[in-house]
Amino acid sequence: QVQLVESGGGLVQAGGSLRLSCAASARTFSTSAMAWFRQAPGKERAFVASISWSGGTTIYADSVKGRCTISRDNAKNTVTLQMNSLKPEDTAVYYCAAGRYLRREGYDYWGQGTQVTVSS
Repeated sequence: QVQLVESGGGLVQAGGSLRLSCAASARTFSTSAMAWFRQAPGKERAFVASISWSGGTTIYADSVKGRCTISRDNAKNTVTLQMNSLKPEDTAVYYCAAGRYLRREGYDYWGQGTQVTVSS
């Protein structure tokens, strides 16, 4: 079982930055692929970024490529999402997820989410 707790969300103006963090409670964290998803009001949850267990491989959605960076610290059981040049369309609840495979879907464990609001 993996427990995930996100933090770092908030209200920011367009063009600003936020750094989301996810703390994982599990001995298997260092062997799990980790990902961030988001769900905007009235929309389905969408993939944002993912990172392999080693941190050596990352995948990004086209909508955030070049603006977001996912990273992890296996010693601290944390994964972060640095978001820059934020746009109003980035407004969503952001979820951390963990799974066995590095991919854009099919993750097994989810956090409760953290709200990100970008004002224009």
